[in-house]
Amino acid sequence: MASSYSTDLKLELMVTGENSGTWGDKTNTNLNLLQQAIAGYQEVSIAGGVQTTPLAMTDAAISNARNAVIKFTGTITGNQTVTIPDGIEKLYVIENGTTGAFTVQFKTASGTGVTFSATDKGQKYVYSNGTDIIQISLGVPGGSDKQIQFNNNGLFGGITMGTAGQVLTTDGTTASFGDVAGGASWQAVKTGSFNAVAGEGYFVNTTSGAITATLPGSPSQGDFISFVDYARTFDTNALTIGRNGNPIAGTAADLTVSVEGAGFTLVYVDGTQGWLIKDQ
Repeated sequence: MASSYSTDLKLELMVTGENSGTWGDKTNTNLNLLQQAIAGYQEVSIAGGVQTTPLAMTDAAISNARNAVIKFTGTITGNQTVTIPDGIEKLYVIENGTTGAFTVQFKTASGTGVTFSATDKGQKYVYSNGTDIIQISLGVPGGSDKQIQFNNNGLFGGITMGTAGQVLTTDGTTASFGDVAGGASWQAVKTGSFNAVAGEGYFVNTTSGAITATLPGSPSQGDFISFVDYARTFDTNALTIGRNGNPIAGTAADLTVSVEGAGFTLVYVDGTQGWLIKDQ
């Protein structure tokens, strides 16, 4: 009885009593074919215009369709189709190494497959089920350059990099880069009255006269603002903190600071106590 050949890899299936004296050679051939299927790499040129390039899977012979990794090369001037024979069941890593802005499709002779877009010069991990070529989804990093990637319901998401000195923070639902919590953003020296902003710190110079700093009208719990006597002149020309409709230390009155060298922070609590004073 003559040998037959396996459906997927076309290995020679020898029958007992046949091939006397050639079993060793045929077995070595089968081992080389297995090696090609498991670890083989081959570059296949598909240069040219619109065309179909069939890959071969030949009985008991090294064939380009048997390789584990296949890289398509060459300059293409039209959309390309590359096929493998029907009936093959096998894993492939396919790379589009062509030049030219045209699509490259990899499919079975009679079935469907996967397509590299005109600008996709990457790799695909696929398998043939004997009828069609199917891509194995490994996940592709989302977002854009210099983003931190995260799992977003099974897909990749991206967090845009912040500016120098910022840290990654979260509110329990989303994450983003922001300034380090608790530190004031210090402003240039103030020499005249101004509207204070939550999260900022102010060096106040009252050398030329008294100054009023007006607090925000609609603060949120935890908002803070810091003040420092820049020239140690608060005792001569006071700093007035305009409450702007909210209590300061539970009192519905502006705060006058007349202590030389004073430094302090106001933290907003609620509508009853308003802004509370803590040491700098």
